[in-house]
Amino acid sequence: MPSPAPQISTQRASKRPFGVGLLVAGVDENGPHLYQTCPSGNYFEYLAMAIGARSQSAKTYLERTYTTLAEAGVEELIQSAVTALRETVASSKDTELTTKNTAIAIVGTDGSGMRVLENAAVQPYIDALDAASPASDDEEEDGDGDNAAAAPAAAAPDAAAGEAAPAADAPAEGPADMQT
Repeated sequence: MPSPAPQISTQRASKRPFGVGLLVAGVDENGPHLYQTCPSGNYFEYLAMAIGARSQSAKTYLERTYTTLAEAGVEELIQSAVTALRETVASSKDTELTTKNTAIAIVGTDGSGMRVLENAAVQPYIDALDAASPASDDEEEDGDGDNAAAAPAAAAPDAAAGEAAPAADAPAEGPADMQT
């Protein structure tokens, strides 16, 4: 009996297997952690990371700002994640950051677990973006896809992660050892 069509890709050396990349946030006795898993099976720990089709703009933003995240409070971390998400849709003419396409997950380091902000709870952070000055024209844009995800992790009482259209190539080791 022949194999199903999707499985054939995994049975030939010339075909690439299906896979998924994830951002995984968690907390242990050493503090918050943010990992990216790749379809190849590799994983990397980062201070901030973005994945997805339009993630390059968010990575650039988080690369510029990740050094300030360790001292940031929860509200600043959330605003930083939402700002990174906005960077991903800035180059799209038909996409806008709204409460319908944005959710924020907060992983607590104080034993409070994880909570998700959606819909009306996200609106104040989006409104704060509108009140801020628009992004500069010289920022790098990546318009090769539709969605991305950004997540800064820091040693604040909570670590925030965004989900919609997510953080920069800033590994836990620091900028000298950046992984690409």
